[in-house]
Amino acid sequence: MAVGNVQITGTGQLIDLSRRLRAAGGPRLRANFARRIRRAAEPMHADLQSAIRNVNITPGRGPRTGGPSPTTRPLRATIAEAIRISVRTGANPGARVWVDKSLLPSDLRNMASVINEGRIRHPVYGNRRKWVTQWASPPWWDTTVNRHTPRMRAEVERVLGDVRRTIT
Repeated sequence: MAVGNVQITGTGQLIDLSRRLRAAGGPRLRANFARRIRRAAEPMHADLQSAIRNVNITPGRGPRTGGPSPTTRPLRATIAEAIRISVRTGANPGARVWVDKSLLPSDLRNMASVINEGRIRHPVYGNRRKWVTQWASPPWWDTTVNRHTPRMRAEVERVLGDVRRTIT
């Protein structure tokens, strides 16, 4: 799975429930539904942020010249801050956890998926004539999402059941 987003959407139950929520017209009920779905996604969101902050990136082979970084921003923290959650209760209801690339600097837009793949190739301190390969392990996005998906699906099913009982 590529880094980008995790969605639990489009199931027939969610669409049917969304229509019933609109028909019931209860903004309080709709807000409660959205809040509980968001709460189901928050542990995955927090774990994804923690996972990227703790990814081990090993130095590549080559000369160890050292020196200051050409940027002052911390790579892993910058990516962690770009991880977002959204909940929709409209026509296409569901929850989504994704890396918002618009919050990343232009030179880091694809870095989340590059780190997830495990091989990071980049110029040494911005010198485009000298490149180095670094390794990151494990695939931080895939591992975390796979660990949380069953729990999140079960929680969404529980919320759906509760709201369905309230409507009917």
